[in-house]
Amino acid sequence: MKRLLPFSGKFLKLDGGINYHYLDAGTGSPVVMLHGNPSWSFYYRRLAVQLSSDHRVIVPDHVGCGLSDKPGDEQYDYTLTSRVDNLEQLLDTLEIKENITLVVHDWGGMIGMAYATKYPERIAKLVIMNTAAFHLPKDKQLPFSLKICRDTAVGSFLIRAGNAFSLGAAWVGCKQNPLPRALRCAYTAPYNSWRNRIATLRFVQDIPLSPTDSAYAEVDRVENNLNKLTNVPMLICWGEKDFVFNSQFLAQWKLRFPKATVKSWHNVGHYILEDISDEVIPIISDFIRCKNSSNQ
Repeated sequence: MKRLLPFSGKFLKLDGGINYHYLDAGTGSPVVMLHGNPSWSFYYRRLAVQLSSDHRVIVPDHVGCGLSDKPGDEQYDYTLTSRVDNLEQLLDTLEIKENITLVVHDWGGMIGMAYATKYPERIAKLVIMNTAAFHLPKDKQLPFSLKICRDTAVGSFLIRAGNAFSLGAAWVGCKQNPLPRALRCAYTAPYNSWRNRIATLRFVQDIPLSPTDSAYAEVDRVENNLNKLTNVPMLICWGEKDFVFNSQFLAQWKLRFPKATVKSWHNVGHYILEDISDEVIPIISDFIRCKNSSNQ
């Protein structure tokens, strides 16, 4: 697994002695890339290589994911608030507090936009890929498969015992160019035991659907403060064959950020950086490198 990463990683020691893994490569203005569930920093490997020649690229693995430690519930609170706190601690430790480009995908969108709405003055650009920073759209139902995983003992067992969430995402995440076996193995490798699959389950269980859910209040805060970022240059790249983050989510991004540059692909799935890497990586790289990027 480690040999497939283009850079050597580093670790930040969090409270409780938890090792928080991150890639830190290149020099220049910072680009912070945040993955979702059930992926890890591996998702950004090619984009990181492309940008590290003239930017400082930071790519953390959320606790429980990738090469970060995978503690039990007694040692770590697997909630959105903890994720945002971890990111803030990392960037503060690295003294990265200005001119940040955030690149976000899946849960990385909510984590990254939570940070961005707390510190809008630190954000220079935003790259959004198949994610959310707001509650489930009113015209969107949580997919049945996710509801089973989130709310039932059967779903929990399938994720922890059979790695169903990670394996399933590796199979269906790309539509135009399905992942070959070697890459499917790379995506699922960190989640190789019951113990090591805790984050893939806890992320699903943390999906906020009602005010009693732990992440609901923080999502409220983020949603209500997105207006602080409306003048930040934003690129949205979207795979339209994502069965979760579908056209209803994209419509919300367009509504909230009408100045954003939007690129969408009809026959592309959730893992857009894998599905059409040769097409989308240059688009993202050009947007980040363009000194005159602005929302028109």
